[in-house]
Amino acid sequence: MQTIDHIRNFCIIAHVDHGKSTLADRMLQLTHTIEDRVFRDQVLDAMDLERERGITIKCHPVTMVYKARNGKTYEFNLIDTPGHVDFTYEVSRSMAACDGAILVVDAAQGVEAQTVANTYLAVDNSLEILPVLNKVDLPSADVPAVTRQIEEILALSMADHLEISAKSGLGVAELLEAVVVRLPPPTTDETSPLRALIFDSIFDAFRGVITYIRVVDGTIKTGDRIRLMRAGIETEIKEIGIFKPKPLPVPSLSAGQVGYIVGTIRDPSEIKIGDTITSIQKPASVALPGFRDVRPMVFSGIYPVDTNDYEKLRQSIDKFRLNDCAFTVQTESSVALGFGFRCGFLGLLHLEIVQERLRREYDVDIISTYPSVVYRVFLSDGNMIEVDNPVNLPDTTKIDHLEEPMIRAHIICNNEQIGDVMKLIMDRRGEVEKTDTLDIRRVMLSATLPLNEILIDFHDYLKSVTRGYGSMDYELTGYVKSDLVKMDVLLNGEPVDAFSCIIHRDKAEFKGRQLCKALKEVIPPHMFTIPVQAAINKTIIARETIRAFRKDVIAKCYGGDISRKRKLLDRQKEGKKRMKQIGSVNVPQEAFVTVLKANS
Repeated sequence: MQTIDHIRNFCIIAHVDHGKSTLADRMLQLTHTIEDRVFRDQVLDAMDLERERGITIKCHPVTMVYKARNGKTYEFNLIDTPGHVDFTYEVSRSMAACDGAILVVDAAQGVEAQTVANTYLAVDNSLEILPVLNKVDLPSADVPAVTRQIEEILALSMADHLEISAKSGLGVAELLEAVVVRLPPPTTDETSPLRALIFDSIFDAFRGVITYIRVVDGTIKTGDRIRLMRAGIETEIKEIGIFKPKPLPVPSLSAGQVGYIVGTIRDPSEIKIGDTITSIQKPASVALPGFRDVRPMVFSGIYPVDTNDYEKLRQSIDKFRLNDCAFTVQTESSVALGFGFRCGFLGLLHLEIVQERLRREYDVDIISTYPSVVYRVFLSDGNMIEVDNPVNLPDTTKIDHLEEPMIRAHIICNNEQIGDVMKLIMDRRGEVEKTDTLDIRRVMLSATLPLNEILIDFHDYLKSVTRGYGSMDYELTGYVKSDLVKMDVLLNGEPVDAFSCIIHRDKAEFKGRQLCKALKEVIPPHMFTIPVQAAINKTIIARETIRAFRKDVIAKCYGGDISRKRKLLDRQKEGKKRMKQIGSVNVPQEAFVTVLKANS
């Protein structure tokens, strides 16, 4: 067991694709934490989804033993963190278990939007920041320019910065020495009873809930009886361990160490991320601060493709929520889709990842409704309600006005692309507040936009107009009054609630035409003509018609009088009219996916 002075708890923070996971790989190799024969790239990215997309989704703790040049042995507890804005909550939880942060900046790309956001997050958590320039061996690396950017934009001293190449291992040994010298050891109150912070947890079908903890005060060992202070639940510890990077059981964890515990808790909902663990024999009186509650920003309905799989989907979502506490759920039902769940996400990438993980890890076939945000609806009687589902919007006669959430976006792009980016912002009902010059090549635009306008494809368009060089970070700023309307889609005169959306009045007609055209192509012909209409308050703003199957009823008439043919055609016409009155439209599952694509 290491003394607390010989422990260093730190995380690696950076923008997407600046080399966090690659640097973690080199550290694991240099400290001989993982054997070369079992090593693979992105060793901490355990999910196939992380490897396929080249992004980190979950924070991954690992304990390394490092023998420094001063002859002493140190315990490094490293947490690799995500870089995308949608997973900021993962980063904040990781930082709560750390005392320092290694800020990795790509020497070829420079300071990006998420670099700025993560740096501010580390400062808010009072972490010691160690700036590192990565990829210095690339021909396009511009070390002096990036050094100036870090000093001017992030206000960090670069007097004795480190230059590394995580891929080749250049400078990583010096970085490990700098961790010993420049990052502080944990602090603890020696007289305080046991207090440990829960910063993550997973569910195991055989062992129950496995809880990730950072011990702040005291010591925790196998066999202890503990209490979760906020939840009020008591349990006995069956196993304690550290990550090497696979779980490795140990007898105990002392102040400053990071590891996991396995108790007797089987229900995933009983564990609250940010809760404090204390001993039953000698309990602590004050809980640790924990984390701020995170508010979802994007909502979407998730339904099983087969309605018989509803119970399977419910159990899968309950287990998944333990892995991702930024994911919120409540039950709902739809006329078109049956029973399902209204789910809240931090962003569109978060929504996409959650859906993919539910399909892969829990083997459930799901479909989702059009993503929406939380609107504030001010009623005529003076009350205010929050609505995240268009179906729940009150009648227009009862509404005084609506407010929609706004964001402040920080977009970094090259000088010659300012015009294209500003046009994109204005097309999405946004306003550019100011521009800041970062260096001779790049600028940072600060803009306010409606959150609803960046949901589906804003990031894709930004990457397109900036040729891949643009980056964006955003934060919620508040609500503003807006001219919003509910747009319904009618099939054969009947509204389909799964296709409804809340949209700005100026964009309703264009979106309506787009939706109707997409549905016309995907809904198969029936025995009668089907009108596909988009409507606002009973007013039709767009229409397409799905032609009926045509049966040639006069094929059996070989010649003869025209009146005989007319009689058959009139009889068919009457039959189709009756069928249209009582017939129902069969909407295939692909139609719901097509609507999402049409809106993008």
